[in-house]
Amino acid sequence: MHNGDNIEEQTSDKPSDLPSLQIPYSPTGSPPRQRPLSDMLEVEHCVANLTLAHEIVVNADFRFRQNNPPKDSLEGRVKEMVHQAFWDSLQAQLCHSPPDYTHAISLLEEVKNILQSLLLPGHVRLRAQMEEALDIGLIRQQAKHGALDLHRLGNYIVTTMASLCAPIRDPEVRQLRVLSDPVDLLREIFRVLGLMKMDMVNFTMQSLRPHLLQQAIQYERAKFQAILDRQPDSLDNTTSWLQGAAQELASDSLVVPPKGSSAHSTFVVSPSATLTCAYMRLLSWDSENHCYPETVQMDRARLESLGQVTQHLVLQAAVLLVTSTHCEESVFSRPGFVVKLKQAVAALLEGCHNRRFDMQGALLSVGEQVKQLVNDVLMAQGGTALTLEREGVLKAQLAGLAKDQDPVRILIGARVRGFLKATLAAPTTQGAPPVPPALVLVAHELAELGVAFQRIVRFNQQVFGPFYSSILKKLLFPQGAPEMGLDSR
Repeated sequence: MHNGDNIEEQTSDKPSDLPSLQIPYSPTGSPPRQRPLSDMLEVEHCVANLTLAHEIVVNADFRFRQNNPPKDSLEGRVKEMVHQAFWDSLQAQLCHSPPDYTHAISLLEEVKNILQSLLLPGHVRLRAQMEEALDIGLIRQQAKHGALDLHRLGNYIVTTMASLCAPIRDPEVRQLRVLSDPVDLLREIFRVLGLMKMDMVNFTMQSLRPHLLQQAIQYERAKFQAILDRQPDSLDNTTSWLQGAAQELASDSLVVPPKGSSAHSTFVVSPSATLTCAYMRLLSWDSENHCYPETVQMDRARLESLGQVTQHLVLQAAVLLVTSTHCEESVFSRPGFVVKLKQAVAALLEGCHNRRFDMQGALLSVGEQVKQLVNDVLMAQGGTALTLEREGVLKAQLAGLAKDQDPVRILIGARVRGFLKATLAAPTTQGAPPVPPALVLVAHELAELGVAFQRIVRFNQQVFGPFYSSILKKLLFPQGAPEMGLDSR
């Protein structure tokens, strides 16, 4: 009946996946071993607790909210019908002669309990006043003798709510004062109290966040270990993920030997470099051909979003670089020009991460917009517009950015990835690495991307570092080979 009984997380970047719980594929002739139902339920319970704790700590915008299904859904329609039937029944009871206050008194008692749950330890006087004003025993006696005044009690409840609610709820509490029908008033009181309960839960959560951060690493690691104990294959995808990164680094070392090494020397891939490479691969993950690693599953939505931002930023920076090479410095130094250019390019390239995005058409539109903005500045400065030849070359180079192998796009992509790698490698006490010259015009966006990526990666590494170390030890160092820790470069 009450909206506040069920809560769920409210966040635009809520992960859509949990650590894999499926039974791995088994070859024909070897049927998969069925796990006991109790084990699977225990795993799901661990996953649920782990996901919730992770969201509270990692997502600064995490909030609890009431579970209100869409009104046009089956659940929403059933809920509305049940609620309406309840309040209609209460209305009928109060319309009896004499009125039947049985359910009304039960609701008043529940309102009292909710209000008491919102009190802080310092609300000693208010608690005493509430006990006196909402004395359920006295209210029953008043109802028995026909002296119960629901309007007076409603006014007291609304006044008390006004003294306890957050400022954001003031307008809704004020609306309660204009309701005269006792059923309408009680119904709205419960609705607003549900919101106030969520406000209190979120306030408490925010207050505890610093303490949660201190315990989160050990808690998440222990919860994942509990999952691993019951489901030993829960690191299979993670192992494949790290193995792919190690193979990529080993392949690159064959093409470009590390500084100081001879042409015939054996290059040992370090665990730290492998892990950094693995994290970087998540920004352009091929989900169709590779299973997502279990240890970063809870951050998958955030990492995919950062991957989309990275792709968009590379294209935007490439457009700015091409444009700057075809314009005089006076054009880019014109107040407001760069801002307008970035806004136009960002709008036209929005959604460029989608497979069905018309990249060629979008970049042709970018070329037209860039030409117009540049010509506007040139004309405003008393000069002449771009010649047809310069205009054609500019638009052709911008259209060429649609190709993955475009040299400017490759250059910008390498600079962005290099900056993000340097950000991950930077000590915690050190500031952001310097922005490459080719990315100066998107320095602010790049810095924000780096901070967000670094925050996710460092927390993940702190939690799952022991698991990664064990896997990388087996992947990188044959028996007897010297080992390097995760901090080795």
